[in-house]
Amino acid sequence: MQQLTTGAREWAGTFSGTHRQVAYARHAVAGILAGCPRADDACLIVSELATNAVLHSGSRGQSFTVRAEIHRGYLRIEVEDLGGFWNPRPRDTGRPHGLDVIDALIGPDNWGVDGNQAGRVVWCRLELR
Repeated sequence: MQQLTTGAREWAGTFSGTHRQVAYARHAVAGILAGCPRADDACLIVSELATNAVLHSGSRGQSFTVRAEIHRGYLRIEVEDLGGFWNPRPRDTGRPHGLDVIDALIGPDNWGVDGNQAGRVVWCRLELR
């Protein structure tokens, strides 16, 4: 991680838009956040968001970017994809996955989606307990 003047530490990595790269992204974040109290939650979030990027965006077969920032009191995780058609599906309460898992883990006010069909960033804020 790079030390910033604000006291935050940040890391970014760009990965090929394939299923195998989801695991690489998750492992990279696990290494960067080793010892952080919310590292496991952050890795689950990265896995869900990277999978969405590979399955449901223009990043499939191209690339996606993962960013992690450690601030005093919270983590910020982002996955940026190459956009594409967004077709939000109704929740499957019998089998939560993707954004449902993230919403259940950190709450509806601690994540969001910015961008459009040209490119999207899904971000999450994890409080350090």
